[in-house]
Amino acid sequence: MDPAHGGTSQAVRNLVPGLQDLGVDSEVVSTDDPNADFIEKDPFKIFAVGPSKGAWSYSSQFTPWLRQNIGRFDAVLVHGLWQYPGHATRKLISDLKKRSQPNPRLLVMPHGMLDPYFQKASGRRLKAIRNILYWKLIEGKVINNADALLFTCEEEKQLARQPFRPYHPVKECVVGLGVEEPPPFNEPMRSAFLDKCRTVGNRPYILFLSRIHEKKGVDLLLKAYIGAFKNIRNAGEELPVLIVAGPGLDSPYGQSMQKLVAESDLKDSILFPGMLSGESKWGAFYGCDAFILPSHQENFGIAVVEALACAKPVLISNQVNIWREIESAGGGIIAEDSLKGTHELLKRWRALSAEARFAMGLAARTAFEKNFSIEYASQRMLKAINNDPTC
Repeated sequence: MDPAHGGTSQAVRNLVPGLQDLGVDSEVVSTDDPNADFIEKDPFKIFAVGPSKGAWSYSSQFTPWLRQNIGRFDAVLVHGLWQYPGHATRKLISDLKKRSQPNPRLLVMPHGMLDPYFQKASGRRLKAIRNILYWKLIEGKVINNADALLFTCEEEKQLARQPFRPYHPVKECVVGLGVEEPPPFNEPMRSAFLDKCRTVGNRPYILFLSRIHEKKGVDLLLKAYIGAFKNIRNAGEELPVLIVAGPGLDSPYGQSMQKLVAESDLKDSILFPGMLSGESKWGAFYGCDAFILPSHQENFGIAVVEALACAKPVLISNQVNIWREIESAGGGIIAEDSLKGTHELLKRWRALSAEARFAMGLAARTAFEKNFSIEYASQRMLKAINNDPTC
């Protein structure tokens, strides 16, 4: 549940309150360190039974906790794949069934982890082979024996059918993924953001807010921005600042991105404030002209939806799985996840009039209300929990 780990933990934080409003009580068990500072900050109960060991997130305390408590639940929802908790949960429920003992429904939400991108991406050859072996031994049983497999959008469901065999889930449900209504804008939000990005001042800016990682297309964004706006600087025109916010600056990839900027002519117009949260994050969203994410693979993109909720146009690649809903609503600009495509995002945005940008922002907000609200996703999730045939 570490917020620094990205979208899956945030998805849980969004889901629990929405289900609570519909009369569903939820508890979360994770393999986090029980002494982690984020464990006590949520309004719902988190049972941290770690710290876990290794990338498999193994904890010797997970199965004993689950065995002792599983009888209290009508359904167990496993978030994410390829880790020990999914295997342990499936095995325990399977044992209960064999003994004809009461057992909860098992629901699994992959959160994009069955996307074929991860089997095809360069640099992941060994991991791809490992995944095939792990699928044959463990993960295939988790997927194919769950009572239902839950997806955030139709695109994710279709992509999940491609990379592994045998693949025959009992039931597939598109439940969506709701994002909380952002807090209303206030001046302290702007001040908190400017404390992180002091040189922005009153200049317009485009916001990237995600992990600083190769998968997110940060290199494409920086190269496209430098290429697209260098001539503007030379012509004496004002150019928007690019805010590249998120964890990962200390990784080798993050350091190489900072080096790329430091060696460019636009180093004073590209800022790396690190991870933004709370008021500084909302200040960044509300103050930006547009949000950008040229990701190579994004199952949902919570930050994208948060931008929509703040009535901000989004400039995204067509590898962000919710791009069809956004394009249909007119809430953003879509292009390929390539250097050319990212350059096109910036070029098309710059060509829009102020009126067109404002209208796109209104459409972005409409896209959020229609497709990504907590209420919509919670109702769909409740149907999945109850095994509703319309799910």
